[in-house]
Amino acid sequence: MSQPNRVHGSPIENLAIGKIIEVDGTRLIAELDPAISELSRVYAGEAYPIGQFGSIIRVHFGRRSIYALVGRLRMRADYEAERGAVPSASADERIIEADLFGEGEWTVDTEGNPRLKFERGVATYPLPQQTVYITPRAELRFIYGDTKGAVIRLGEHVGSGGAPCYAEMNELLGKHTAVLGSTGAGKSGTVAAIIHGLMERGSEAQYANWHPQIIILDPHNEYGDAFHDHHRLSTDEGSLNLPYWLLDLEETISLLIGKTEFAATSQSNIVKNALLKVRAEAAKKLGLDPDKLTVDSPIPYLLGNPVGLDEFGEIGGARYEVGLVGAINAQRPNNKNRKDHEDFYKVLRKIDSLLKDGRLVFMMKEWDGGGDPLPGVLNQFLTDKASVQIVDLSGVPNEVAGTASAAIARMVFSIKVWQSLAERELSPVLLVCEEAHRYVPNRGEAQYDAAQSAVRRIAKEGRKYGVGLLLVSQRPSEVEATVLSQCNSWVVMRITNEADREHVRSILPDSMSGLTKMLSGLRRQEAIFVGQAATLPSRIMMRSLSHEQLPRSNDIDFDLGWQSPAMTVEQLAEVANRWRYQMK
Repeated sequence: MSQPNRVHGSPIENLAIGKIIEVDGTRLIAELDPAISELSRVYAGEAYPIGQFGSIIRVHFGRRSIYALVGRLRMRADYEAERGAVPSASADERIIEADLFGEGEWTVDTEGNPRLKFERGVATYPLPQQTVYITPRAELRFIYGDTKGAVIRLGEHVGSGGAPCYAEMNELLGKHTAVLGSTGAGKSGTVAAIIHGLMERGSEAQYANWHPQIIILDPHNEYGDAFHDHHRLSTDEGSLNLPYWLLDLEETISLLIGKTEFAATSQSNIVKNALLKVRAEAAKKLGLDPDKLTVDSPIPYLLGNPVGLDEFGEIGGARYEVGLVGAINAQRPNNKNRKDHEDFYKVLRKIDSLLKDGRLVFMMKEWDGGGDPLPGVLNQFLTDKASVQIVDLSGVPNEVAGTASAAIARMVFSIKVWQSLAERELSPVLLVCEEAHRYVPNRGEAQYDAAQSAVRRIAKEGRKYGVGLLLVSQRPSEVEATVLSQCNSWVVMRITNEADREHVRSILPDSMSGLTKMLSGLRRQEAIFVGQAATLPSRIMMRSLSHEQLPRSNDIDFDLGWQSPAMTVEQLAEVANRWRYQMK
């Protein structure tokens, strides 16, 4: 025991860089040795930068080492001026500011190999005048963690000599994660790297069975190229079936009344009463007890046909009575006063326009009145066909995109709520919400209310039921704050917008907010990884993926594109037809 402690835990004089002048809580201030002329040291053939943001320094305290994360390197005169003292330092005196985060002690494992037993948190605090040392890279690998436990590899720690960065899988998924960064910073590649890491976990751990359940809401149709064995759900191909009867009351009102008249109480009541009636009628056909159902129960019902109805809900002098349209008509007054019939007429006209919109076939296709279609609809998203289900929302009209994403999120959550505990434990689900600011925006527009409610509930309660949330956004300041604040881990890439950086700073724990100072200078694929899934706050380079594993999110190459001939009239005609038919 004594040998490894003396050899591996003893101070290395060549890595000494200065002495502590102040300890304030978990923060220490150290003055660099005036003899240091260059901000680097060489040890065992490797160069170590001094004062690099995010690097790790250590202080020896008997048999233990105390570790701190460098947050700032500046001139001592600036430090004294900031504190209101009269500057007394010479022009070349420099200080390092660092946050204490953990302790370690060298031990020997069962095979006789020395190992550093590292623990987060600090119980022993250093004292002024103690020497500060750079941490050797061999030691960093123990601090950053290894492959023990349920972990996935994200990439490498910057400045660690290739030490891999691992994320604790249950913390990453179960307590939600946000991937944030400006356009071109590498967000899509980062999301693909995380998902590939999850997929590879089974083979790396040599599990006999490994079947993750991952649902990606993909608004730009870019992730299909990254996962060749995925199950694709698309409105363009007719493979996405999200029927109107699956929507709950809030989503149905959002669809049929719309944002401009969302607060129209009379129309909302008309829709609610009609839903109760048609769901009860359909329940009897399916052998279900209508007395035990609610207006939100996912019971298929007939929609009816509003075509040809006059403003009083009649066709050929007789009031139409089929399906939801008929249930709406049944509530009409028995008079011909146009004003009394106005609210009913508006709802029916909206149903008529939705039925005529070819882009909404995936949602407005009429139930045939036969068997129960609900299990088949659910099996689209939770299936044994593939581990990754990609929901291509690029063909969904913007006015119903919020409703569609809300229905998917709520449906996944509802399945988990109504599963038994044993069933939940066997089938956890990860929901990836790409371009989250589109579906859970930090705005009060009524068209987003249903989506915000559904995703917000997953963010608050999902971990209890086995639903993980991965939020991805290039504009964190536009994401609904309640949802974003529920994430316990963050992968933050380059952010150039000051408002977005401020927003990220506001949601990170106070001890980590200083990391945002470097966000505008990160390279592509480089990120700050912080939170409960990280061993410690780290600056990392995300793992590289092959071309076949990357999403189709690369920018268009103008130099290459403009070397080709211009499009002909015939080619433009083909594009025009795809545009007209809304088919890609």
